[in-house]
Amino acid sequence: MFRAPRDVQSHSQITRSESETVAAGRDLGATLSAGDTVLLFGDLGAGKTAFVRGLAEGLGIDNAEVTSPTFTLVQEYRGGRLPLVHADLYRLNDAREIDDLGLDEIAAGGVLAVEWAEKLPRVADRTIEVRISHGAGDERRLTIIPDFHSDR
Repeated sequence: MFRAPRDVQSHSQITRSESETVAAGRDLGATLSAGDTVLLFGDLGAGKTAFVRGLAEGLGIDNAEVTSPTFTLVQEYRGGRLPLVHADLYRLNDAREIDDLGLDEIAAGGVLAVEWAEKLPRVADRTIEVRISHGAGDERRLTIIPDFHSDR
């Protein structure tokens, strides 16, 4: 479904289970390159961490290792073709605290996935936004938007 990230087209899709949300993340993860940033937006329980488990799979990382970094803020997963740095900004409200995490430096040479990305004071040029919204039951709408020249 996905091509190389610079060729990813904006699109929406419906997933009807957690495993389908993971599969959508896996498809995207298989296309990612070092330096790519995936910005995740969605309410609590929308499926952001499930999507990141898929990104990990797409990068060749065991997705069983992936858990929500709500309390640790940042987790790094290795063992695939690229490292995956997974950040969760839910508990942070101060731009200085977020800058102090040093996400750019931590993720150098790998892929960065950021939950609650709307809290980022600035973003990299090579980003892919993933917006996840609830539907009926386990249904989710995923909207994937590549943005390679962000001015935020």
